[in-house]
Amino acid sequence: MTYTVQKKVIITLFLCVPLLLLLVFGYLPILNMIGYSFTRWDGLGKKEWVGLANYLELFTRVENFRVFFVSIYYFVGAFIQLALALFFATLLNFPIKGQNLFKGILFFPNLINGVAIGFIFLYFFRDTGTLNTFLRFLGFKGQILWLTDPRVINYSLAATSIWRYMGFNMVMFLGAFQSISQEIYEAAALDGAERWNLFRYIMFPIIKPVVKLNLILSIKGALSVFEIPYIMTGGGNGSSTFVIRTIDTAFKFNKIGLASAMAVVLTIIILLITAIQEKMFKEERYL
Repeated sequence: MTYTVQKKVIITLFLCVPLLLLLVFGYLPILNMIGYSFTRWDGLGKKEWVGLANYLELFTRVENFRVFFVSIYYFVGAFIQLALALFFATLLNFPIKGQNLFKGILFFPNLINGVAIGFIFLYFFRDTGTLNTFLRFLGFKGQILWLTDPRVINYSLAATSIWRYMGFNMVMFLGAFQSISQEIYEAAALDGAERWNLFRYIMFPIIKPVVKLNLILSIKGALSVFEIPYIMTGGGNGSSTFVIRTIDTAFKFNKIGLASAMAVVLTIIILLITAIQEKMFKEERYL
């Protein structure tokens, strides 16, 4: 056996394990979910084939899609989050005093478990919690019901998501900035380029692929928010997301088939939005 053949055999064998794991824990569950979406099943008894009945029920009940309006708060929050992450990454890319300390502070929320963050902000935003106590200390009269007023609750939850994920995006941007050759920065400095022009014409165009990746991940996250609102409010007071409604449909109302149809629809929506973003970035690339 020649060296080239041995190399191909070894590479193939090493690839088999991750591909097998991806098939078993990735694609097979998706196929099962698609199969369940055409059945009426409570998770315990016998499955009953109902065809497209679950999808018809899903699309004919307005309340199933009304929760998508909640995603708008997280969608706007995703852009705020990316803008803040890009701002801090740009600042920290240049030498400043306490640079490493600020990096650690901004990235720290990403290291905390989502459940812990939910409980931290549950006490922070509660009616008699830290935020209202601090506002009263500053002389603010009255009390804002951060987690019980339907007009305010989704702003509070979106702000929590921004706080949690901004550090991750910042590190992604910062890593992209630091991959730029130092010679480019030096050449720009010799030409007298100000930092704004350096960012606009050199730094940002180079890291556009990372911006694209973070944008895709952020929008996907905005559509599939679950952890923080579920822990902090349980989806009450107008904070229920599509994923929370799907979970409740499956495990509270024991409608596994309908919940599977909802999950399939959400997956398709995310794939379509990702494809649209990909097309937009490709068209921009050729302009």
